[in-house]
Amino acid sequence: MKLTVIGLGQCGSRIADHFARLNLKARTQRKATIAPTVIAVNTDQADLTGLRFIKNDFQHRVLLGLRQTLGHGVGKINELGAQLAKEDGDKVLEAVKASPQFYETHAFLIVAGTAGGTGSGALPIICRAVKERYISKPVYALAVLPFEHEQTTESRSVYNTATCLKSTYDMVDAIFLADNQRYVKKDASLISNIDTINRMIVEPFYDLMCAGEVTKAKHVGARTIDAGDIIASLEGWTTIGLGRHELPSFRFPWEIRKRTFREKALESFRGTQALDATISDLSLTCSPKDAAKAIYIISGPGKELNMDMVKSVADYVKELAANALIRGGDFPGEKHFIDVTLILSQLSFVPRIKDFYEQATKYAQEHQGQIEETKKRIESLAELGKDLPTLE
Repeated sequence: MKLTVIGLGQCGSRIADHFARLNLKARTQRKATIAPTVIAVNTDQADLTGLRFIKNDFQHRVLLGLRQTLGHGVGKINELGAQLAKEDGDKVLEAVKASPQFYETHAFLIVAGTAGGTGSGALPIICRAVKERYISKPVYALAVLPFEHEQTTESRSVYNTATCLKSTYDMVDAIFLADNQRYVKKDASLISNIDTINRMIVEPFYDLMCAGEVTKAKHVGARTIDAGDIIASLEGWTTIGLGRHELPSFRFPWEIRKRTFREKALESFRGTQALDATISDLSLTCSPKDAAKAIYIISGPGKELNMDMVKSVADYVKELAANALIRGGDFPGEKHFIDVTLILSQLSFVPRIKDFYEQATKYAQEHQGQIEETKKRIESLAELGKDLPTLE
């Protein structure tokens, strides 16, 4: 599957930058193109300057609202981010159209952090504009939820997240939710943490996108997962995860034939272990039983992907997501690991979203009351000085 990726705001642009990295990786390792068009959009020119893999020209790095913000962002005011996206959204559509490989892509993936100003405000606006312009291509959003400390200490982040998700849900075909808190390593530095989190958010898309785009016969699976399968499996609230089981060190073919019965028994169990890791590393805390659609792909060396392994993984997915319409396949692309990528889509209940909506509603009510109280106090203070002379 080939995606046109558009990153909005600081968070979205950095994640889009990693999609550009994955595209280079796919071209080098698998001779496949998976994200030929990657664009970063922001109101802060410093953030755009810090990207590493997206091309450094105005058609791939789009600066919005320069007259209003002077290139320094919107300060977490997502209403301003939405306004600037409305005014300058044509720049994004022009950048998409200017890409010579755009019409090869199967869908759009628009990425943003929900807690900030630019990404949170621009996400529903750009999604709507793209959806109206390119009606034949699905539009997906990748919404990155704030850290736990942001949710507890920054009420504005909660409000931005809730309004962004509410406004985006009806504009897109599916929303991938990525919870930052799921990836935190508390003993790592802030810079290392953020970059690692961005990599972990993007990495599960790699095998899924490569499976239908490889050009070598040895990388074509017995049951290939292609763009049509993925598009049919995505709807509404969605989560994605990747689990990995490392294979034993290299052995010669004649040694493989001499495996003990214990080693042979463990072969089919490797896929199940990888799937366990996938479930624990899903991008969002949820119950698989709440999913109406699911798609998985098993990746590993061709000689390791046997029928027992595939059957055990398929049975396990069915057991976990008993109510879902399931699609699955294999991809002989990895060399040293058994990887299982799983998408759970059309989730009927997402506890994290429920929390954001409840907290944002409470914040909006309290904030309105605080504004009115502050106005009254300012007016009463001004009233005390009304008889004093004014210096002119």
